[in-house]
Amino acid sequence: MMKTKINHIIYTLLLVAISWSASFAQTGKAAAAKVSGSLVNDQGKPLDYASVSIIKATDSTVVKGALSNDNGIYSFDKIPAGKYLVKATVVGYAKAISKPFTVTEGSGTIEVPVINMQAGNTTLKTVTVTASKPLVERKIDRTVMNVEGSVLAAGNTAMEILARAPGVTVDKDDNISLKGKQGVTVMINDKLTYLTPAQLATLLRSTDGNTIKSIEIITNPSAKYDAAGNSGIINIKLKKNAQSGTNGSITAGVAKGRYWRDNSSLNLNHKDGNLNVFGTFSRGDSKRAHDLLLDRVVSNGQGVTNYFNQQSYMPDANHYNNYRIGADYDLTPKHTIGFVVSGYSNTENNHNSTSTIIGTKYGVADSSLRTNSVFEQAYKNIAVNLNDRLKIDTNGQELSFDLDYSKFNNGNNAQYTTDYFLADGSTQRPSQLLRNQSPSTITIYTAKVDYTKPLTKTIKLEAGAKYSNVKTDNDLRAQIDSSGVYINDKGRSNHFIYDEKIEAGYLNLNKQFKKTSIQVGLRAECTQSNGNLIGSTPVNRSYLNFFPSAFINHTINDKNEVSLSYSRRIDRPGYDALNPFIFYLDPYTFQKGNAFLNPQYTQNFEFNYTYNKTINVSLGYSRTTDAITELILTEGEKTFQTNKNLQTQTGYNANINTPFTITKWWEGNVNVTAFYLGFKSDSLAGFNFNDGQWAYQARTTQTFKFAGARLEVMGDYQSKLTYGIYKIRPRYSVDLGISKSFFDKKLNVKVACDDVFNIRRNNLSSNELGNNFDIRQRNDSRVGRLTLTYNFGNNSIKVRQHRSGADDEKGRVKGNN
Repeated sequence: MMKTKINHIIYTLLLVAISWSASFAQTGKAAAAKVSGSLVNDQGKPLDYASVSIIKATDSTVVKGALSNDNGIYSFDKIPAGKYLVKATVVGYAKAISKPFTVTEGSGTIEVPVINMQAGNTTLKTVTVTASKPLVERKIDRTVMNVEGSVLAAGNTAMEILARAPGVTVDKDDNISLKGKQGVTVMINDKLTYLTPAQLATLLRSTDGNTIKSIEIITNPSAKYDAAGNSGIINIKLKKNAQSGTNGSITAGVAKGRYWRDNSSLNLNHKDGNLNVFGTFSRGDSKRAHDLLLDRVVSNGQGVTNYFNQQSYMPDANHYNNYRIGADYDLTPKHTIGFVVSGYSNTENNHNSTSTIIGTKYGVADSSLRTNSVFEQAYKNIAVNLNDRLKIDTNGQELSFDLDYSKFNNGNNAQYTTDYFLADGSTQRPSQLLRNQSPSTITIYTAKVDYTKPLTKTIKLEAGAKYSNVKTDNDLRAQIDSSGVYINDKGRSNHFIYDEKIEAGYLNLNKQFKKTSIQVGLRAECTQSNGNLIGSTPVNRSYLNFFPSAFINHTINDKNEVSLSYSRRIDRPGYDALNPFIFYLDPYTFQKGNAFLNPQYTQNFEFNYTYNKTINVSLGYSRTTDAITELILTEGEKTFQTNKNLQTQTGYNANINTPFTITKWWEGNVNVTAFYLGFKSDSLAGFNFNDGQWAYQARTTQTFKFAGARLEVMGDYQSKLTYGIYKIRPRYSVDLGISKSFFDKKLNVKVACDDVFNIRRNNLSSNELGNNFDIRQRNDSRVGRLTLTYNFGNNSIKVRQHRSGADDEKGRVKGNN
């Protein structure tokens, strides 16, 4: 019944959009004359952001002014009858004036011949333009966090920065949520990251914050984007220098929490004529502490209740080396080809110690055990992208191609030693020695093409196709000690191979009216997958899905704007979640995959209101079927973690984001989100489950400028909330940082402290599905950081920053650091 209603709403929206478009086309009055044209330099390349004005030919009176866009195109609307000239100016070039032309009644659109601007004879000395972007800004279809230049970014990793983004939370297992919902798709430079949550967390933890330009949060993406991600897309934009000559920057930082950390990075760029070569290398060492307290109450099914009190200390030491090298070459002013090679080589070592007291009364030991575990992990990746972008004409017709290859080689060696004791501390039985070796390989091939065609001055068509082929190979070799010799443990060993192919295509149609724009789109994705646990029956799937989207944006007046959007999305299970093997953490705790997980589907609706291009209010509703949810279940006295499909997940959210300026030296931003998450399943592990709760998150950033320095203070609070079977307690913290530049702004010094009051915690509990447990976690969150950045080379004049098609793939893998 609900599905029928939702489909009726979708069809109604599409019919309204079509009929609205037709009515506008039939009743709209003839527009006043429009004048447009383009600017190129003496090499025939488009000139962007040039000042262009239309002036009367009789007395040189300025009628209107504008800026040229990325393609060097400018336009003027509502030009009355008369005789005119177009004048263009841009730094480094001589002033240029068009030939006279005449506008008459009913002229429609007048195309001014291309204006060729010649380089000026005057040598321009270094000009420094200081334009401070707000840390958080709201755009029509997304929220942007401007990381570049922020004192809170320096010395932090991408994961740590992401945890501070508006509406974003990162839980105890590094799962990312947006407005309270998991299922976020993370992209880097507009490219998917085909990684499991654990692998994605590793990648983000090893990405230096100094290499990030901005983070874009897109809660309701169009059909142009992959349909994955029920709560939206987070797009991390990396820096790409677009200045002439040779230039770059060196960054070095040191930090101290419970342990010392360090990081450094090098950015280089060389642009000469049609060739632009760029590269980034970053490295770092980070050791972090993690304390875990777990209390469990377990019934053995025979009337006996046992209490498990577990304390774990789990420090992890990470070393990372990341690189990114690429080049763009302009074959013609309208045709650019390029490549990017990127990758990493990371290691992670964990030495964990866990003590567990077991008794029939809380805090009283009848027996105990102690497990010491050592994990040695290595992660390597190489990714290659080839891209081709062609601007077919000056009206905005474009064609772009991307070919991508990526390979991950992950290795994990683990050794466990468990000692058993009686209540008096004497040995209960001999120690148990276990060893795991789990190499895994992930190979990804993708190809995509995107085409943009303006059908008229107000109608634009976008179309594209994409193919991806992902293969994962996980080989768990579990061994157990037998009289001093490790032998294979067949009960815990397994070899899991997963293949997935997706063919996709999309169409977007955008119609622009005087104050209203309408976009409708449809994406189709055909998925074929094969999950093969060697020795078991393979699980094969093949399904075709359609993902419609619709967007309506209306400008009421100069200060008020509203929009309504809808999209349907999918989340396929992570590769590791599909692997049905059992992975033991200790004799009473293990993880188990589920090869029969189904994809989840989400219907998203969102309304936005924007006041004065700054204050934004949004209301959202979503409904997810077959919701993939992490569960903790019990088998006798053993507890295990797995994933299952819940019947439905319902979400409501309201968000307000507003920047403010108190004085010229004090500005900031406030972001508040209230949301409800409800979960329902008629039969889940033998229980009827129906739970939900309203919650809210508030985050504020304050920026103070004084004596050439910049001070930033960020505070955030998340109330208690319900997520599936978990009751998550409130979380809050305060971060601050200060920066100042020296030596003609070539050297920047930043000092910052995360979680100043050391109050950030991740605590949760559950009394659902027969569970009774309480988890208290404390990470190494209070960290002081010092970061130095030195800029060098030719930074005087910015040139055209053309965008390559380079950066689209890698999202549901497990284990990148």
